[in-house]
Amino acid sequence: MFSSDTPSHRAGIYACAGLTCAAVLIHGYHLGTEDAAIWAPAIKKAADPSLYPFGDEFFLTHAHLSLFPYVLGWFSRLTHLAPDFVIFLCQLVGVFLLLLASWRLLSTCFEKECACWAGTALLAGLLSVPVAGTALPIMDPYVTSRTLSTPFTLFALASYLAGRPRRAMAWLAACAMVHVQMWVYAAVLLASLELSRRRSAAREPVPVPVAFSLALPFLWALEPAQGPARKALLSRTFFFVTNWTWYEWLGAVAPLALLWWGSRVALRGARAPLAGLMRNLVWIGLLFTAAGLLLICSPRLENYARLQPLRALHIVYLAGFPIAGALLAEYVLKDRRWRWFALFAPLAAGMWLLARDTFPASPHVEWPGMAPEGDWNSAFFWVRDHTPKDAVFALDPGYLLLPGEDTHGFRAIAERSSLADRLKDSGAVSLFPQLAGDWDRQVRAQSPWNTFALADFQKLARLYPVTWIVTRLPSPSGLDCPYRNSGLAVCRISSGGMLISGQHD
Repeated sequence: MFSSDTPSHRAGIYACAGLTCAAVLIHGYHLGTEDAAIWAPAIKKAADPSLYPFGDEFFLTHAHLSLFPYVLGWFSRLTHLAPDFVIFLCQLVGVFLLLLASWRLLSTCFEKECACWAGTALLAGLLSVPVAGTALPIMDPYVTSRTLSTPFTLFALASYLAGRPRRAMAWLAACAMVHVQMWVYAAVLLASLELSRRRSAAREPVPVPVAFSLALPFLWALEPAQGPARKALLSRTFFFVTNWTWYEWLGAVAPLALLWWGSRVALRGARAPLAGLMRNLVWIGLLFTAAGLLLICSPRLENYARLQPLRALHIVYLAGFPIAGALLAEYVLKDRRWRWFALFAPLAAGMWLLARDTFPASPHVEWPGMAPEGDWNSAFFWVRDHTPKDAVFALDPGYLLLPGEDTHGFRAIAERSSLADRLKDSGAVSLFPQLAGDWDRQVRAQSPWNTFALADFQKLARLYPVTWIVTRLPSPSGLDCPYRNSGLAVCRISSGGMLISGQHD
């Protein structure tokens, strides 16, 4: 699906490789944070099936819908490369493919090469920009299935606009195998472009079946969520547009307004496909925004908020920012080097500062194999190296939000089973309510963690196969804690009232 047989293509690949390095240095890279706390354990279990004998349903429910973790796990086993290195390599490949796809998309939409590179460079500088109120950036600084589905989407769009529909379908199929939800938005956009093309060719409306336009995937009951499932669903405030702030609505409306304006004027240096692309991005944004507003009209539709229709704005940003960068080159930057520097130097510095503020207690780039920093990561890596693979851990269920933790998932870093947490595992429950009962019971069994004494830990070990805990200092008296750092201890417990003593395994 690639073609690099011409000097310009080869130069484009080299330039995108350089921009990839710059993008990673600007936006950083973090192992096992945020949504990667779900995907990294799935990759590692695919690489070593003996991991996570307890509680893997909290990440495998996502993984079963994608080939992504299995492909990376298989690659790790085949090459004998450490999973952490494979995950980091995936991040580099994902960013590179995204920038290459952006360059190819702009090449179909603009005549000048400098415009194509300005748009690609702007995308590289803005990868961490959040998409309206969707809790998504354009590209995460950690690995999830979107790491590959995002560039696949842009490749499909570029191929279609370049008049290569079969190649577009191949990229679209690859996207579907990696991330079904993001595939839906890409497929709807390509279908909209195709309908526009046929309508233009026929010079008359092309009928769309009413059944298709009114179809609703009846996956869940038309009634409000109940019990713990509702608690988890409502914890994802970004599912409901009623929770959006004014600036989040501005982030949704302003790009659509600018794209609509751009589609109606003669833009300098633009090729024929650009106007149609901008017009259809507007329609897609409006369509899914209307769907999001529909879901708040009745409590009976509450369950369907988990479909997150407003995530379609991701594709609007994904194509919109490169287009904006190309237009900046045409109208403002031109061939003035100082203008390019005046734009991109402050932009890179600002995004670097934003990335540092997002993960203040972590290295900016968590290179695979580097010595862990911080109390939490140091403890997690000790657990990985000094406890048996079948160990089951308990932690403060709210540990992901504690100071210095920076949302590093225990399962992702320590490669050990754990009871459910309140933050990230509730995300799995919000999408898969069948997990709600187990999630709620495990979180309640670990609460209130800060008041737990020896007897509470032993009771917990009788309820669940917990053999170890990670707790903040000072650790409760009577526990055998073979590891301590300045803030945390890793301790062993047993269910029968007798502590496991002696040296660690």
